[in-house]
Amino acid sequence: MALRSIAFLTAAAMLAACGPANDSATKAATAAAPAILATPEGKDVNSYANPLEARVTHVALDLAADFDAHVLSGTATLDIATARDAQKIVLDDNGLVIKGITDANGKALAYQVGARDPIHGAPLTIQLGGARRIVIAYESAPDATALQWMAPEQTLGKKKPYLFTQGEAILNRTWIPTQDSPGIRQTWEARITVPDGLTAVMSGESQSTLGETAPGNRRTFSFGMDKPVAPYLIAMAIGDLRFKAIDDTMGVWSEPAMVDKAAAEFADLGKFMEAAEELYGPYRWGRYDVLVLPPSFPYGGMENPTLTFATPTIIAGDKSLVSVIAHELAHSWSGNLVTNATWDDFWLNEGFTTYAENRIIERVYGPERAAMEADLLWTDMEQAVDEAGGPTSKLTQLHLDLTPDMDPDTATGQIAYDKGATFLRTIEQAVGREKWDAYLKAYFDRHAFQPQTSAGFLADLRANLFKNDAATAQKIGLDQWVYQPGIPANAVHVKSTAFVPIDKAAATFAATGDIAQAPRGVSTQEILRFINQLPRDIGNAKLATLDAAFHWSTTGNSEIRFAWLELAIANHYPPAGASAEDFLTSQGRRKFVAPLFADLMDQPGWGPAVARRLYAKARPGYHPLTVGTIDKIVGWKGADATK
Repeated sequence: MALRSIAFLTAAAMLAACGPANDSATKAATAAAPAILATPEGKDVNSYANPLEARVTHVALDLAADFDAHVLSGTATLDIATARDAQKIVLDDNGLVIKGITDANGKALAYQVGARDPIHGAPLTIQLGGARRIVIAYESAPDATALQWMAPEQTLGKKKPYLFTQGEAILNRTWIPTQDSPGIRQTWEARITVPDGLTAVMSGESQSTLGETAPGNRRTFSFGMDKPVAPYLIAMAIGDLRFKAIDDTMGVWSEPAMVDKAAAEFADLGKFMEAAEELYGPYRWGRYDVLVLPPSFPYGGMENPTLTFATPTIIAGDKSLVSVIAHELAHSWSGNLVTNATWDDFWLNEGFTTYAENRIIERVYGPERAAMEADLLWTDMEQAVDEAGGPTSKLTQLHLDLTPDMDPDTATGQIAYDKGATFLRTIEQAVGREKWDAYLKAYFDRHAFQPQTSAGFLADLRANLFKNDAATAQKIGLDQWVYQPGIPANAVHVKSTAFVPIDKAAATFAATGDIAQAPRGVSTQEILRFINQLPRDIGNAKLATLDAAFHWSTTGNSEIRFAWLELAIANHYPPAGASAEDFLTSQGRRKFVAPLFADLMDQPGWGPAVARRLYAKARPGYHPLTVGTIDKIVGWKGADATK
């Protein structure tokens, strides 16, 4: 669509003006603000930007990495689309050191950095003076939250430093001056200069795999993304990296010592892609590679386009934990192709993707594996509801009502994943899989490269899936699922038949200590079910029996070890202490470390002192996101407070 004035268009007029997006319409999609941003649910309280006045459409970065000072420095050149009379643009800035701003011809532009908020940073307001391209000279702060600078001894190889970024939800504003809102999609390009001997990778097409020689014994790597993406999906890593291909369009990046093991673990990537495309339509991002990061990475995976970031904790040696990769691949449709317009609708990213992940697992590994994982998800959902304050808590809604004093990095939790997936599974059962799959494929086509809200999704459901079947829509209770707390009574609970003997064995062992029926030679999912079915007060004698039989304190399967340590901490089982210390200090995945520190803090008498001692040891190696979470859990007052 050609650029047009958007300042005075009503939401209805904008909706009429914007048609379905597809690959051929990618560039046109950047010209006018998406209609959904003019709706009440499209207003992002977590960004200072006003995209209906002026919005960023393209970002060009030219940055150098300084591993001594822990800063990225250089320029960001922004292309801007504006309403007819727009005089200024407002960007999101959190701790950036702005050195100057000019137009494309080098003319200085007036700007002001507003008051800084501890969650959102500050508005960076720039007077445009008619400019539609601006150049910002700046550098990041050494403590930028999106960046983890790692010394050589913190890496697997122990010889070279490492840097990686984590942008979701609102952290990229600590290293990129742009409008950091998921609804303001942007194309981008980048030139990244690094010390010789290091390799840079990014979430876009590489223009120079080996880099180009740069002054000062450095190399420059170039990248581009010609499809508009949410700004949190601009991601980068720099380190001693090697690549191993899985096929012509997929492969694995990691430190040299991990690359072969990771490639073997993810050998089924091609099968995952085939299953996903059969379900949801063509993959539109070119390559699909996986970067296995150091253990401090705070998430299981991050769905950065063309380059999923993954934790090494999913490498179990038997492919039992690769559903995380199925999840991140599924984000190529739900989250990356169609994105939540604001963090109030985080479930549109994660609920859709969790549902799709299970469908991919079913296609690749069979219905029973998928049923086990879905059944475990149900248990996780029940626990998440309890942790959110019970079924009447507003935090159990799918659509959140975030306020400016709520940090989306901590306010968007497990409910979005599990309740969201259960909602979609409930629709599937109501209308039939064939009809549901056809709808989903068409939905991703209609809204490709666009932001979405809950209201927009429900309108699309009623207009396309339930056009001639309003009674079924009413029976499902679409609005209740999205806007009301708790889990509706019609929720579909997938129950695995494989768990029937597991549950019986857990009950028998809990009652008698008889280990004869305990799970041996079974799947990770069955072992997790067994451990999690045991009473939290089972007692140390029975834990010792399990420890001697299964050695879960030393297992390399991170999910099993986590479940075991939760049980051990609940019972104050001293022999697991060394395992807990090793686990908490050797990786920083928030899914694992946050609950374990919370479990320790909940143990009267002995627990808090142990938690603070272990955290003092682990904290220097954790990502800033993880640090922010655990500081609150343990009431961190500094290392001296642990003595």
